[in-house]
Amino acid sequence: MKYRIKHAIVQYAANVILEDVNFEVHENEKIAVVGRNGCGKTTLLKLIAGDIEMSNLDSDEECGIEMAGKQEIGFLRQISFEDGDITVEDEIKKALAAVFECEQRMAEIESLLGRGESEEKKLLSEYDFLQKKMEALHGYTWRTDMEIIFQKFGFALEDLRRPIGSFSGGQQTKIAFIKLLLGRPDIMLLDEPTNHLDLPTIEWLEEYLKTYDKAVIIVSHDRMFLDRVIDVTYEIEYGKIKRYPGNYSAFMKRKEENLIKQEKDYELQQKEIARLTEWIEKWKNTPTKVAATRSKRMAIEHMVKVEKPVRFDTKSFHALFEPLRESYNDVILTNRLRIGYDSVLSEVTFSLHKKERIAILGENGKGKSTLLKTLVGIIPPLGGSFTIGTNVDYGYFDQQEAVINNADPEQTVLDNFWERYPKLLRNDVRSALGAFMFSGEEVEKKMGQLSGGELVRLALCKMFYTKPNLLILDEPTNHMDMIGKEALEQMLQSFNGTVLFVSHDRYFIRQIATGILEFSNDGVRLYDGGYDAYLEEKRKREAGIIGDIVKDAELRKNAASNGKKPEAPSLNDVFDKKTYYNPGKIKSRLEKQLEKYEKMLAENEERANELKLELMNPDYANDYVKLMELQAELDETEHTIDSVLERMLETETELEELNAE
Repeated sequence: MKYRIKHAIVQYAANVILEDVNFEVHENEKIAVVGRNGCGKTTLLKLIAGDIEMSNLDSDEECGIEMAGKQEIGFLRQISFEDGDITVEDEIKKALAAVFECEQRMAEIESLLGRGESEEKKLLSEYDFLQKKMEALHGYTWRTDMEIIFQKFGFALEDLRRPIGSFSGGQQTKIAFIKLLLGRPDIMLLDEPTNHLDLPTIEWLEEYLKTYDKAVIIVSHDRMFLDRVIDVTYEIEYGKIKRYPGNYSAFMKRKEENLIKQEKDYELQQKEIARLTEWIEKWKNTPTKVAATRSKRMAIEHMVKVEKPVRFDTKSFHALFEPLRESYNDVILTNRLRIGYDSVLSEVTFSLHKKERIAILGENGKGKSTLLKTLVGIIPPLGGSFTIGTNVDYGYFDQQEAVINNADPEQTVLDNFWERYPKLLRNDVRSALGAFMFSGEEVEKKMGQLSGGELVRLALCKMFYTKPNLLILDEPTNHMDMIGKEALEQMLQSFNGTVLFVSHDRYFIRQIATGILEFSNDGVRLYDGGYDAYLEEKRKREAGIIGDIVKDAELRKNAASNGKKPEAPSLNDVFDKKTYYNPGKIKSRLEKQLEKYEKMLAENEERANELKLELMNPDYANDYVKLMELQAELDETEHTIDSVLERMLETETELEELNAE
């Protein structure tokens, strides 16, 4: 066991946040901490990080924190870099101080060896220890690791040389995250790590954390992320904490099973107590039944009482609404719509029809949110066109605007909603707010006191009250807890209208989407069907492209080995058999093809580097089966790289010939 908290109590003033906390971390466990917003999840992380102390340290109870030796604990806190002029690389290197200390000492020992020093044996022993420490710290591959992680978080390598103060707050948070990952703490604490990361980065982070050889404690509302990464779940509910083995789905199943069993045991015990009590009351005054009566009383007293089960804390919003009117079938039509601010980010052509629920996903910076802002008129299009259909009434939700919130911090929730709809009666306002969990005294809460999740609920409440038939939603689940997300899912599934939404929450997308609009380096593409169908179609397309390249390369290789000059297909055969010879069009297509090959080459080279790093992993030193699997995948990847390079060379040659003509 690496770390243990025993019987901890945490309170602020007279408010007890956590009560009798017992928490353990074993070896390289991946632990999730789940619960409603405000239940104390982040408080627990602060306790583990040492930012706060237990409130009962001076009590007579056996309480405290135990660690197996010295454990380095890494926690991603609010970012405040001391020197904004320092380069990103130099800032990141601060997390690698232990690596550089090892390197320096190893160099010193190397300079001392071979001089006939009397303590040469001792120096060799120290050198061997430092080598093992370097391997454990991944010190021999720190630059490769840094460059891979840096690019995975959406940065270009040249950004390493930029001053850290030149980046936005969100980008600086990512840089701090990269420092934490490269620092490789013994216990890594992550509070909502997937917020503001795009899907490719989230998927990469999942794989990284699954193979991380130390402990990780995660607070997250991303259910798919938790299912794929963690193996132990702690739930905080009503101030108490309980450990469950397994991922989030296993925890939910076990929790429900435990609750059902506890309810049955409680009911059976209550019936037995009632039966014995009735018998005692009936015969307590009968002399011949005195001994039996005493025996039954003792039976009740010595029972191990089953506590009355407390049902899930499932309080959530429950708004059910119908659009004010029905739209026509064509809801949104776009034709080569160019979106962006100063320059074009993407060109979009797609159609949205009545009752469809289209999820927009892809890498950050491609224009997902920009598309929504263009459609609702916040920013103008840079070219092309779009049409909003007949009878379409849209409601727009922007989570960033909702959370930033420019309202008077002293204004109450009730007055804030009433300000938007001044003609409503007080009871109507309270009823509308009540559907989104603002009931009783909650409506008198001041805007400056609201959490991110509460601000999101209020913004959704104001939007839904207009009864639109088209919902345009930008990250509606950010800042929501699990119960809130599930409630919103149910609302949207039963919504008798159309939905266009941006989200990085894959579980939410899977539950809601009937189609996927993907933004990628290859452009914008609409996929029919839900999230699973999109993943399958994308996998088939990517496998088909690589398969065609490898197959074509093999044919050319065989032809060359037989002394035949491989026949290159004509340009029209490759691209468009039906078109007439159009040099400009052919050149454009060749250039696009070359871009695809370059992207494919970069991806495969990156994978090859990752595999080489895995082959150097000391954990696999004696696992020959794993090493063979990795080597086989590396051989296949390098073969693909060769094939792609060959096709790139051919395409470049064809471009040169076309330019010469």
